[in-house]
Amino acid sequence: MTYLELVNKVLRRLRESETGTVQGVGDVNSYPRLIGDFVNEAKSQVEAAWDWSALRSTLTLTTTANIFNYELNGAKNNFKVLDVWNDTKDIELQYQTSSWFNKAFIGSDAPRGCPSYYNFNGVSVDRDTQVDLYPIPDGVYDLRFNILLRNEELTADADTVVIPTRPIVLFATAMAIEERGEDGGQQSINAYGAAQSALADEIAMDAARHPEDTIWYSV
Repeated sequence: MTYLELVNKVLRRLRESETGTVQGVGDVNSYPRLIGDFVNEAKSQVEAAWDWSALRSTLTLTTTANIFNYELNGAKNNFKVLDVWNDTKDIELQYQTSSWFNKAFIGSDAPRGCPSYYNFNGVSVDRDTQVDLYPIPDGVYDLRFNILLRNEELTADADTVVIPTRPIVLFATAMAIEERGEDGGQQSINAYGAAQSALADEIAMDAARHPEDTIWYSV
């Protein structure tokens, strides 16, 4: 569903006129822009509530001998790591802390070899996350970062979301009702309750695709 369609769904629920563009024209059409802000806030809340199947992606990088810092192209500093694999050696890389990496690199000649550990270290000029590897690669290795990649903020009318849209619409509607403050808060409380219920339903449906994420294992 597009950004414009989401905004118009919310406007209809508020019994407001639909708009031809979220950005509007001048101050007369400023309300659709406010609803657009609520839609983006609602989208962020829904994205953060669960590791949605639709947001799961794989980013790859290929190492070069004697280089330990790499840009994770496409990450946009807005992701969650699920796991990281050395596809060349068929081993899983393990996360280590910044302190651990500092001790490994400072005051010693770090060894070269097959990368086994990773740590995120800042962002590039185009805002992609940078990752450090240890040991320093001694050759070419293909690494796979399986991640949850959240969408960027919606700006253009035709921008789309891939996660369930019903809770987005309901949360945005609840925010708009709360902003109006017309009934002392009871209507917004009911609206937030409906949104939470819709979100729980969508999570339950999506969780069925990844039952391993909801199973606790004893060790």
